[in-house]
Amino acid sequence: MRETHQIRESDFLTFDALRHASQCIGRVLRGKTDYGLMILADKRYAREDKRSKLPQWINACLSKASLNLSTDMAIGTMRKFLKDMAQPFDTSAQLGISMWSNEHIVQHGGRGDVLAATAMDVDLPQPA
Repeated sequence: MRETHQIRESDFLTFDALRHASQCIGRVLRGKTDYGLMILADKRYAREDKRSKLPQWINACLSKASLNLSTDMAIGTMRKFLKDMAQPFDTSAQLGISMWSNEHIVQHGGRGDVLAATAMDVDLPQPA
């Protein structure tokens, strides 16, 4: 790879390691209603040059405040996240934001009956 494509071994190893980490993070979230925690415990994830190689959807979830935490602070942050996620969730408040109504689906060229099937799968209110 070095001779054919001018790719240094360290660059490839970094890419490969971050690809594996991204895949692991993606496996935690399998659907819209899933949530989970992934702990990036290696101090190298605090470095901007490493984080910038992660996918954008992962980087959007990493804040400066959540980088380089002590164990106690990380446990407190995780405890708060899990407590917040355990609260009742009003799905109707998410229509048009993270979930589309039948009108949104039809407006964007889809079939309106798609939401009816989705609503039955996740106990959403049935559209009129």
